[in-house]
Amino acid sequence: MAAATRWSPSTTVAAIIERDGRYLLVEEHTPEGLKLNNPAGHLDPGESPQQGVVREALEETARVFTPTALVGVYLSRFQRPAAHEGRGEDVTYLRFAYCGTVGEELPGLALDAGIVRTLWLTVDELRESRARHRSALVLQCILDHLAGQRYPLDLVTTDISVIRPEIKG
Repeated sequence: MAAATRWSPSTTVAAIIERDGRYLLVEEHTPEGLKLNNPAGHLDPGESPQQGVVREALEETARVFTPTALVGVYLSRFQRPAAHEGRGEDVTYLRFAYCGTVGEELPGLALDAGIVRTLWLTVDELRESRARHRSALVLQCILDHLAGQRYPLDLVTTDISVIRPEIKG
């Protein structure tokens, strides 16, 4: 009997950034067209979720992000149908969403590949643009932030072995 393939979700991080009643989003190219998303991306090897969200926010907004709290941990699934006799895509995402503050845009720092621009939207504008959201989590994380959902940063612990793997011999 063949060994079963272990299921493992893709871990992502997202920055929920509010200033004067507006939320910072990115407009990005996706296989489904131009979409709106929170500054977000995949966790890289050797980094904590908090380090990852700082890096992703900088890459996608050219702004330094300082996390102040964890808004939530989310599990979602994305299915893309097969195109041109290829295989479809079925991915489950585990998202750590952090809120915090950003500084001004750093001059001369290019946005990550695929990011067209950043924009600040009100919650009403976000609700009206729901069809353009990369996923349902874009609005959900913002609504949770708006509702005051906050958890301490130390709720998520990253063992040192993530950064310096222990070698057993």
